[in-house]
Amino acid sequence: VHTNNDNIVYYKGIILIDNNSYGLEPILHSKANEHLLFLLKDSQTEPFVCGLANETSSSEDHSHSADMSMFLRKKRNLPQTKYVELVLVVDNLRFVLKNHDLTAVRNEMVQLANLLDTYYKQLNIRIALIGVRIFDKENPFSVEGNPGEVLGRFVQWRKTNLLPQLRHDVGQLIVGRSTSYTGGVLGMAFVGAVCSVNNGGGINVFSSNNLQSFSTVIAHELGHNLGMSHDITGCKCDGSCIMAPTAGGATQFSGCSESDFERLILRGGGTCLRNPPSQDNIITVPRCGNGILESGEECDCGTPKECTNKCCNAATCTLTKGSVCATGSCCENCQIDVAGTPCRPSINPCDLPEFCGGTSPFCPADFYMMDGLPCANNAAFCFEGRCQTFDYQCKQLFGSEATKADDKCFSHINTLGNTFGNCGYSGSTPKPCEVQNAMCGKVQCVFDSNHPPPGATVSVLKIEGDKITCMNADFSMGPDVPDPAYVKTGSICAPGKACLNYTCLNSSVLDQSQKCDAQRTCNSNGVCNDKFHCHCNNGWAPPNCDKTGRGGSIDSGPAQIDYSLRDGLLIFFLLVVPILVVLIIILLYIFRRDSFNRCVKCRPSKPQSKMLLSTVNVMLHEWFTSCYIDVFAQLKH
Repeated sequence: VHTNNDNIVYYKGIILIDNNSYGLEPILHSKANEHLLFLLKDSQTEPFVCGLANETSSSEDHSHSADMSMFLRKKRNLPQTKYVELVLVVDNLRFVLKNHDLTAVRNEMVQLANLLDTYYKQLNIRIALIGVRIFDKENPFSVEGNPGEVLGRFVQWRKTNLLPQLRHDVGQLIVGRSTSYTGGVLGMAFVGAVCSVNNGGGINVFSSNNLQSFSTVIAHELGHNLGMSHDITGCKCDGSCIMAPTAGGATQFSGCSESDFERLILRGGGTCLRNPPSQDNIITVPRCGNGILESGEECDCGTPKECTNKCCNAATCTLTKGSVCATGSCCENCQIDVAGTPCRPSINPCDLPEFCGGTSPFCPADFYMMDGLPCANNAAFCFEGRCQTFDYQCKQLFGSEATKADDKCFSHINTLGNTFGNCGYSGSTPKPCEVQNAMCGKVQCVFDSNHPPPGATVSVLKIEGDKITCMNADFSMGPDVPDPAYVKTGSICAPGKACLNYTCLNSSVLDQSQKCDAQRTCNSNGVCNDKFHCHCNNGWAPPNCDKTGRGGSIDSGPAQIDYSLRDGLLIFFLLVVPILVVLIIILLYIFRRDSFNRCVKCRPSKPQSKMLLSTVNVMLHEWFTSCYIDVFAQLKH
């Protein structure tokens, strides 16, 4: 819903009717405030081709259809909602195409993010737009040429310029060029690169004003970032699927896409997707009932019909009586967990745990050890929160039983310069590795070739008279996008050397000790995290681990619960209070004894006094009663 300068309300979006997807847009300059309703499948002006793969599309004829049940029915398969903090970057060509109107471009991006959120709800994934960058002067990098090169320039710019200003999960570049890239490519992205500092992005061509149609293009590329491959024959939707290789206008994800995303999560990817974004960062028009905590809301658990959260009033998006929080890893029984409560464990040697801060219901962002630190007994280096051993890379690609192949497989196969052994591509031609760089080309493994990963073509080669088995796979990702079967940065290729961009270099290229050094900066009592801050060992306090404390960092929270108050109360009640009670009893005894003696002395003529002195077994209350009566009587005198 939108309002123009004349306060006329108009509508823009997607309507789902009888398994058909319709676009709704206002008719410009209509005096009667008329709107245009059209089939989304008929609005695709140019066939969509993703630059990620060369597969041909299925021969089946699909209609572009959806109904609301499709958007909701898969939600329960992924029980924990994932949140994608998205930044949209608009190039100067698109800005010029929109008549240099910053407001129009920004509003268009908000509408785009809302459409993406609608599509991804069916997978229990929420898309939160937290940033829009518009190149209103000129593009800081070229968007011309090979789409793979443009993608590489964008992710490099994102790493260098955007991420230091605004931490986010993934960025998408919108290019306003008038035609597609070579081969009809309208989009390209890195698979499974969400949360990646180096590769978390994609590019998308948007040359028309058909936002609904374009939204399915960027939904497709974002799906690749989330680990989704192209749908193949057998991946079904009630109509066309978003992740089809050459489709447009589709609004549904197949079960294959859902499985791909689940696989990403189960293998330790997507760790940055667990926490909702800060409500102050979301760029949208707040709406109670959409399930996203936005500015002005205390909570948002969806519509009253959807909400099952006892801590939140769905009708007003306010907390129920006595509730301090409604959602979050640090919210339990509507109350915020105490500081130091673990909320995200470390999942590998290069990852760092996070802890509740005691003031927010949400776990801090995911942090990991600084890139370039040694791990696995110096068998590899940490890179983007993973210990990049060859065994780890093989297991990620080919399953838990996969292991690294013999070094001779690397030197033999990667120097061939074919699909299964190379050090990258020159255009569409694979480049053979130089001998010294052979360990940095395609990763060579040993695994069960009878169960290859989806979309992979497996190569099995035996060398040295069948004594050594070398196995690899081609994932058909195309020459413009890095194949996931390449050796990762941080892998040790020789003593004192590590892989970087297909090259075996001195490991000092990964050294970042000038930014943070565990011995100097952290006083040997902690490690450096990816923000170049100290994560202190238990017993030491950040920021520099030079004072006693509870461990952790200024980013990830204290690593231990502060039990000082509890311990103080225990000492008070178990030690101090008993001592005070004993002292009071002793004082009472002394006071009563002295009072009793004074009582006896003041009544010497009565024979009963001698009896009282000699009969100590007489009940105390009788003594004190008679004594106090006499004492008070004397006080009156």
